[in-house]
Amino acid sequence: MARLKEVYDKQVAPKLMKELGYKNAMQVPRFVKIVVNTGVGEAIENSKALENATGELSLITGQKPKVRRAKKSISNFKVREGMAIGAAVTLRRARMWEFFDRLTNVAMPRIRDFRGASPNGFDGRGNYTLGVKEQIIFPEIDYDKIDRVRGLGITIVTTAETDREAYMLLEEMGMPFAKKGKE
Repeated sequence: MARLKEVYDKQVAPKLMKELGYKNAMQVPRFVKIVVNTGVGEAIENSKALENATGELSLITGQKPKVRRAKKSISNFKVREGMAIGAAVTLRRARMWEFFDRLTNVAMPRIRDFRGASPNGFDGRGNYTLGVKEQIIFPEIDYDKIDRVRGLGITIVTTAETDREAYMLLEEMGMPFAKKGKE
């Protein structure tokens, strides 16, 4: 069992159940999945860029990414419908817990001038999205072997009904939020 899953089961869930006043353990917010995606705009001219991005994403997540294709043609960006323009990975169960553990305890402290994750990344339905400007914060990426620094979008999907519940869940799980947080 993943280390954070055990922490959730033994410490976080009972604490949230008490604080939020739930009668049933199934009401307690929990993680559903984590989606990690990256856009590769330069894949239009350079097909090798998409291969490099998917390789890096698979190193970071431990799972093969799915190539995302354009839904519409946009002439200003020279994009045709069906062109490969990004990659995404959906993590569930043990891989999700391991990735969240590495994100909060290893990768986020390596971000330059890091003052905490923004508490404004909630969508109103209990999901949290975090943008990472450089994929090199993950220790799996060898800085000398990358062709370009790329950003990642990380979405944490929870069963929380409100942003407050999701904030409490993420904070208890060790997400380092900036001190000027909303609650």
